Amino acid sequence: MSAPKGRETSQVGIGGGPRVRPDDRVIDDSHRSIDLAVTTLRAGSVVALPTETVYGLAADASNPAAVRRVFELKGRPCDHPLIVHLGLGVNLSDWARRIPEVAIRLAETFWPGPLTMVLERSPSVLDEVTGGLDTVALRVPHHTVALRILKALGGGLAAPSANRFGRVSPTTAYDVVASLGVGVDLVVDGGPCRVGIESTIVAFDGQEVVILRPGGVSPEAIARVIGYRTRIVPELVRAPGSMASHYAPAVSLELRGASDIVDHATRLVVDGRRVGVLSLAPVRVPGATLVWDAEGDMALFAHLLYAVMRQADAEGLDVLAVELPPDEGLGVAIRDRLCRAAVRSQQHDKEVVDDH
Repeated sequence: MSAPKGRETSQVGIGGGPRVRPDDRVIDDSHRSIDLAVTTLRAGSVVALPTETVYGLAADASNPAAVRRVFELKGRPCDHPLIVHLGLGVNLSDWARRIPEVAIRLAETFWPGPLTMVLERSPSVLDEVTGGLDTVALRVPHHTVALRILKALGGGLAAPSANRFGRVSPTTAYDVVASLGVGVDLVVDGGPCRVGIESTIVAFDGQEVVILRPGGVSPEAIARVIGYRTRIVPELVRAPGSMASHYAPAVSLELRGASDIVDHATRLVVDGRRVGVLSLAPVRVPGATLVWDAEGDMALFAHLLYAVMRQADAEGLDVLAVELPPDEGLGVAIRDRLCRAAVRSQQHDKEVVDDH
């Protein structure tokens, strides 16, 4: 497992956790590898591939059996819709109908990029992709490897994150192998994901834009395009990644404000816990096993988030104390992921207590 690329102080050193051994299913991003990935997808198999957000578990969106296999590998409820990834220059009318004018403006501004739009589906879109809904979630990824595969395939890819349902999303190829084991047929290694958290999902109430899931495009950036501040309404439409419990590591996750995180983590250390800390700005926690910080950079914080959770699990930490960033910009999405992950963490802790 690759170590997070932020500032880290550690008793075990950067990369001290166990690494996943090389796997012959992991291929590079050469022309030959892209051809192999496309051949594998056309044969009805699944391929994990990089996007700018996280690695996706991709199937040909026109192949119902392949899409069902994605659900099986993830352990994902079959009524939970998938995001369809499209290539550059896509004709949206092939996938959606009655497209609002404001959706066109958002696509022109943010595609390719980490914005997903939920639109009324075209009749040709599979029920397996939409979870039986009359809408479909669409985006164009901003990653060279994904776009090359989409161009060569000539269609759409149904591609949720390449991990077990509800767990931490993968941001490297070997995270995928660690998450899914032998189930995935092929993994294209395009390096670490640049953004590191999932896309923003928006829907449309007439011409009004609402956010179903905060993500890599901030509410402020959307507001600059549409001229008003958007609402966050996750209950409006069933959307990927909108469940109360999601994105969760095995380690117990505890969220604190900037003014409290050092004192809280220090108390945990004094209690004999193996503690990791993730903060926005540099902090010092004597006795903590691992301390990461994002050097005051919110984009780096987002980039680090899942990698730090995975390394905390690999190190077998008892607790990961994480600073809740300001509720603005990318901080909105980071807080969303942290709060959903903490719900699962609290449920896990209760189950451990109940079992004993």
